[in-house]
Amino acid sequence: MRWTLKPKPDPQKTADLSAKLGVDTAIAELLLQRGIESFEDAKTFFRPSWSDLHDPFLMKDMDKAVERIELALKNNEQILVFGDYDVDGTSSVALMASYLETKSTQISTYIPDRYAEGYGVSYKGIDYASDNDFSLIIALDCGVKALDKVAYASKKGIDFVICDHHRPGKKLPSAVAVLDPKRSDCDYPFKELCGCGVGFKLIQALASKDGVPVEALAEYLDLVATAIGADIVPVSGENRALAYFGLQVINSNPRPGFKALINQMKKEVLTITDVVFNIAPRINAAGRMKHGNYAVALMKETEFETAQRAASEIELFNTNRREADKRITEEALLQIEKLNETEQATTVVYQDDWHKGVIGIVASRLIETYYRPTLVFTKSGDVLAASARSVRGFDVYTALENCSHLLEQFGGHMYAAGLTIKEENYTAFKAAFEAEVSSTLPAHLKTPEIKIDAEINFESITPKFYRILKQFAPFGPQNMSPVFMTTAVRDTGYGKCVGEDQTHLRVTLTQTGTPKLVGIGFGLGSDLPIIKKNDPFKVVYSIDENDWNGRVSLQLKLKGIKS
Repeated sequence: MRWTLKPKPDPQKTADLSAKLGVDTAIAELLLQRGIESFEDAKTFFRPSWSDLHDPFLMKDMDKAVERIELALKNNEQILVFGDYDVDGTSSVALMASYLETKSTQISTYIPDRYAEGYGVSYKGIDYASDNDFSLIIALDCGVKALDKVAYASKKGIDFVICDHHRPGKKLPSAVAVLDPKRSDCDYPFKELCGCGVGFKLIQALASKDGVPVEALAEYLDLVATAIGADIVPVSGENRALAYFGLQVINSNPRPGFKALINQMKKEVLTITDVVFNIAPRINAAGRMKHGNYAVALMKETEFETAQRAASEIELFNTNRREADKRITEEALLQIEKLNETEQATTVVYQDDWHKGVIGIVASRLIETYYRPTLVFTKSGDVLAASARSVRGFDVYTALENCSHLLEQFGGHMYAAGLTIKEENYTAFKAAFEAEVSSTLPAHLKTPEIKIDAEINFESITPKFYRILKQFAPFGPQNMSPVFMTTAVRDTGYGKCVGEDQTHLRVTLTQTGTPKLVGIGFGLGSDLPIIKKNDPFKVVYSIDENDWNGRVSLQLKLKGIKS
């Protein structure tokens, strides 16, 4: 692992902010790293407000979208709410449909089948709309590149309103409205909304026309916060306020579907991390293993008992997902070794019977072993489909774009993408992708990195210090949980390997003259010899609380140890 210590902010700025806020210099440095330079900045950061949300009509085409939807509601038209099968897509559909159902009985939902239709707007979905007399489709978390499909719908007399957050192509679909803050001609102040976030801006705009304030839409923000966490968008700016209020809803008055999932977790207060690692995978499991409709039904359900039954069904999908993920990862690792591809710049593997619903997870797992841009392919009808995942700092979307002459379809983000190719192009594509990444991936990105916010001494770690750190939440990209380094540390003699397979490390650490602090390092069992030398060493860690038999104490979550 590369340890990278972030540059120290200007000492004078640190001293000024420390004095203005009445916090120690370590906290002031963390704030300055996040672009917080004044009392007002800090107030906005620590106390998100509804006023932090932008006017939705600043988004290009918002007026057109609202006008078309209001016309459809007035004329009692049938509206089809269409979204992708992942967390962002299904939560977007649940949000939009739930809101529109308060205004009309002519609202239906459509999630494409991952296997029969693939990602995004589908011809099958448009045919379904045509056959059932839908005159308007609202597409969420997809559609910004669906030029041919929107044109196809138009010929059938179906209008489209698109709410997307992916990068548009050179041309936009000929929809009534294309809401996407990443449009080059869109002046919306915040560019990093997720699909569900764009959907929320649309219902905010619709509600404002009825004189309804945004605060009255709080009940929908549990969906938005879940999508923000699951889609790994920056938790800064408007997303921070949306996630902050969404977590309040999740912890105080969650919708029945979320309440049923939370009851299985047996945890009192959920953080965005809990949402990402516990709620989101279960919602995703429906689309991965069965159908995204199950997730939408759970999130729209208003009766708790029915939600409990749906949550139990989704829990079974999640168990099956974990089993498939484990098996395919093992098979992929064997394939890499067998093909003697352990030293390449990329990982590209294929097996025709791998479950399409878990190949994205498998790609992420493979990066844990071979840290490099990774694609996992499987057979999907007449083509091969793949999920791509990248390493920090490398834009896999651009790499795929440079190989697009060999692709049938692709889309996604810097770190995650999906694509399809003809089977006969697999070998040529694999070679082209390897050549592209080999020539563009900088050497330093080939090693995993731990970014360290600040070097501190153990004496700084007080209950007050931690109380302020907790207020930095919700965490996520552009506001990650602070990571610290401390040097000249010694183990007090209690360090040992723990866990069923003895791969984790539990230590009790001290610096000269400071209180002892317990640290737990998952996967760091191999570092036991370093701490047993009785020489001082340095550690990288984040800080959290350990609740043991009702006694709460601070502990270190170790991320690395070096002599």
